[in-house]
Amino acid sequence: MASFHSLLSFAALATTFSIVFICSFALIEASNGGFSVDLIHRDSPNSPFYDPSETPSQRIAKALRRSINRVNHFKPTSTFSTNVAQADIIAKGGEYLMKYSVGTPPVEILGIADTGSDLTWLQCKPCNDCYNQTAPIFDPKRSRTYKRVACESSLCRSLAGSSCSGYAGSSCLYSEAYGDQSFSNGDLATDTLTLGSTESRPVPLPKTILGCGHDNIGTYEAQGSGIVGLGRGEISLTSQLGSSIDGKFSYCLIPLTSRGKTTSKLNFGSNAVVSGSGVVSTPLVSGEYKTFYYLTLEAISVGRKRIDLINPSESGNSEGNIIIDSGTTLTMLPSNLYPKFESAVKDKIHLPTTDDPNGFLSLCYKSSSREFSGPSITAHFTGADVNLSSRTTFVRVDKKVVCLAFVPADSIGIFGNLAQSNLLVGYDVVKKSVSFKPTDCTNL
Repeated sequence: MASFHSLLSFAALATTFSIVFICSFALIEASNGGFSVDLIHRDSPNSPFYDPSETPSQRIAKALRRSINRVNHFKPTSTFSTNVAQADIIAKGGEYLMKYSVGTPPVEILGIADTGSDLTWLQCKPCNDCYNQTAPIFDPKRSRTYKRVACESSLCRSLAGSSCSGYAGSSCLYSEAYGDQSFSNGDLATDTLTLGSTESRPVPLPKTILGCGHDNIGTYEAQGSGIVGLGRGEISLTSQLGSSIDGKFSYCLIPLTSRGKTTSKLNFGSNAVVSGSGVVSTPLVSGEYKTFYYLTLEAISVGRKRIDLINPSESGNSEGNIIIDSGTTLTMLPSNLYPKFESAVKDKIHLPTTDDPNGFLSLCYKSSSREFSGPSITAHFTGADVNLSSRTTFVRVDKKVVCLAFVPADSIGIFGNLAQSNLLVGYDVVKKSVSFKPTDCTNL
């Protein structure tokens, strides 16, 4: 795999929309043994951040600019890698924010929900050097269930980069750093996280591993506190849920152009099973970093023209060449595939080309028609041909400009959330597979 630095330097081109998880983490009993979450886009009328004066193209342009300031945040330098709950996720300022409760009695926290991070951490008292936070900072001394992880514990010993000089005694310290020079240092601890639901009383998740940050600097929103790790690593929140969700979660993202108050869905456990007609599945493979969800992209088709990425005799060298990520808006194709792909798209669209007024996307067309229709595009993953519509592969960046929502990557590719719209995408980390099913997400 190419260097992670190369991935991030190019990923700065990606538009990253955000979602705020407004929930109080709460498992509730249900007959089907799963739980679901509402995903509300930042620019949805359901969102408290909705600005009715903005046009769709203005929102996209702002998101492009936000992504430049945000993407390097997700470069880690450490190696941290039967119930139902329901909550809202609302997009906020370039991040996915998740509101949950921690401690006993529970205190609500708003953190960045990040599928590209594993450790869940929040700002804690005493705060030696912290970024500005509008909400009260969590005081672990007031939680009856808070407990520091001991230095002699197997968890601390197995955690690369840990040290043993705590802020209030001999506890295990963690250190998380990111490519934009943001970082968090503090005590590794366990405490009760509580998920809330509109259907039943909240139920706690005891002894959840988290970081209590006393020294936190970075480009974080003042409304939030830290990171909620939803990655693939062993210490992530999804991994800690483990057997309770049977290693399964799924989501169905509505297109950005959808109107009204429909929300996207995020499902766990039995609610996350993707089955029925039209389902295709591809292996979830291992990569250099345990946090990310790697797939293998073999080819991409524009109409009937297939552009192969992998030579059958060299397929082993390209395994895990793309990351599937719900937090990155654009799809980034490997650089040896993109030029032929863009050329094939040009051959299918007979409109005058123009520049992206924001300077991010390389193939744009002059088109003021709301009925713009691009060619059909199919992503050929190992064992899974995923058909994408022009509604999710092109984005209007101006009233008279529409652009291809793909860009070249100089290292590993990223399958972004625009292309995943109107697909039910299911992850099964036990069976090591990702499944796709064409779905009208507005009807779920």
